[in-house]
Amino acid sequence: MRLVAAAAALFCGAAFAQSTPVGLWRTKDEKTGEPKAEVRISESAGVLTGRIVRRLRSDAKPQDRCDECPGERKGQPYDGLEIIRQARKAEGKDVWEGGRILDPESGGDYALRLTPVDGGQRLEVRGSIGPFGRTQTWVRVQ
Repeated sequence: MRLVAAAAALFCGAAFAQSTPVGLWRTKDEKTGEPKAEVRISESAGVLTGRIVRRLRSDAKPQDRCDECPGERKGQPYDGLEIIRQARKAEGKDVWEGGRILDPESGGDYALRLTPVDGGQRLEVRGSIGPFGRTQTWVRVQ
């Protein structure tokens, strides 16, 4: 009986861990559908941040820098660049919002909403300005 309870607790813990944006995600190019980058989202004190781990495009070079990025991120290498800031879990929902997401290609900075779907295997990432925005779906790598 203890073994069953321990297994159930382990399974529930694993399922819960997957219903969060924390982890490694693969993005895709909206025009070509090809893998574009891997982004690691981490949590500290209930606040999420996300950084580009590596770009997957065939034309990506390690020396490439974010020339379009605003502020202190301007001129920073893409690999390691923080693109998600200050997202927090909405009370009573499996949604993280209130943060910002940076599009390093355009330099645009948008209001952010993260919603895990498909048991946490996909992540709907919505960037918006007021009522206008777009949603990308990222796929969990780990």
